[in-house]
Amino acid sequence: MSQQTLAAESNVSRKEILEVARLARLGVDEDTASSYADDISDVLKLMQTLGSVDTTGIKPLSNIHEVCQDLRADVAKHDINRERNQSVAPTVEAGLYLVPQVIE
Repeated sequence: MSQQTLAAESNVSRKEILEVARLARLGVDEDTASSYADDISDVLKLMQTLGSVDTTGIKPLSNIHEVCQDLRADVAKHDINRERNQSVAPTVEAGLYLVPQVIE
């Protein structure tokens, strides 16, 4: 496939965005559709650029660091002092933190 053909395929039109929005039953206006088309076209062009990079001989990464990060042991600690922790809470009742109701 030629470079021009690939470039043409990476452009998304406002009309295509509006059609997909209609099929998905999304309310997308003309200005937003134009913005989405430009943004998606830019992402597709970036993917095309990344796809054209020669990665021959480069090993895939599972981690960006040379070595894996050491993790601490997952050990339960029983040194939690409930009274000390709840002493700074705004409202406590029967050992529970009381929070404002946010859903009616």
